[in-house]
Amino acid sequence: MHDFCFTIPYGLILVAGGVIGYLKKGSIASLGGGVGTGLILILAANLSLKAFEKRKNSYFALVLETVTAAVLTWVMGQRYYQTSKIMPAGIVAGISFLMTGFTCTN
Repeated sequence: MHDFCFTIPYGLILVAGGVIGYLKKGSIASLGGGVGTGLILILAANLSLKAFEKRKNSYFALVLETVTAAVLTWVMGQRYYQTSKIMPAGIVAGISFLMTGFTCTN
């Protein structure tokens, strides 16, 4: 599987989560964090897709995806450790951990 196949939905989940967090709790941090990281991932996936269409690799996109997922794993993992709340910290940490592993194997 190509990285953009999973990174696009992952980015969309983060954007949706940020918007939902803002609408439900009024959390600007959730809005900025979710939408910001989601858009970074969607941009990276788009770069990877464009490179794939040209039969090339975009190492920049792959590094950007990996670093973003790793940082989210760390940050949300710490938040989960502190609060023990599955939603959203545990879920985002888990998905980000899986994405970090996936992008590291590409």
